[in-house]
Amino acid sequence: MTALIVLLAVRTYEETAVALARSNGSLHKAGATVTKLTSHTESGRDGGGQDGGSGTWFVHTEYTVDLRVGDERKTVGGVPDEAVRGLREGQPVTAGLWHGRVVEIDGRDVWPGWHPGGWDLVLFGLYPLVMGYLIALAVTAAGHLARRGDRARLERQDRSGPWAFGFLVAVAAVFVLLVCGAFGHRPVFWPLVPVGAGTAAAVARVAVVVRRDRER
Repeated sequence: MTALIVLLAVRTYEETAVALARSNGSLHKAGATVTKLTSHTESGRDGGGQDGGSGTWFVHTEYTVDLRVGDERKTVGGVPDEAVRGLREGQPVTAGLWHGRVVEIDGRDVWPGWHPGGWDLVLFGLYPLVMGYLIALAVTAAGHLARRGDRARLERQDRSGPWAFGFLVAVAAVFVLLVCGAFGHRPVFWPLVPVGAGTAAAVARVAVVVRRDRER
């Protein structure tokens, strides 16, 4: 679980920092040369029949771009077709770099960002587990703080209620993010939103339980 939390934190930091660097123009710019363009094309039908979907035939093409930046060779994968349009092998370009990673080519965004592949796919699938675990840690910490000086004594059932409430709030936040994503609004720091909302709700619920315990 610790490894998953660290990985999620690192990926969230990367995506947020890259988006911030692109927005404020702080990317390091360097001259580069396109040394190779490799296309990867997938085709098929978009559902249809019993599995739903429109049944429309689709062709999806992504590229791997090899660049020579000074004496270094850098590779960027998963680049959409529109980002490489007009590029050709041997063409001089300007690369936007974030900590040595290619983020832009001639001002075009080539950073893959959050995507359903690799470790990101693992994080998407296990995010509810990580989310619930972090909320549980927050509830436990709040319970320990409440017990300091014998001000209150929270039993297991006193903590389970706030955790369940916080988890439900976090799940609701996930659904809100999914709706926003359907309309094209995808914040790169999205993992912080459900965890933050769920933790705040759970800790607030703990405070209510502690206050009620003191009044008895």
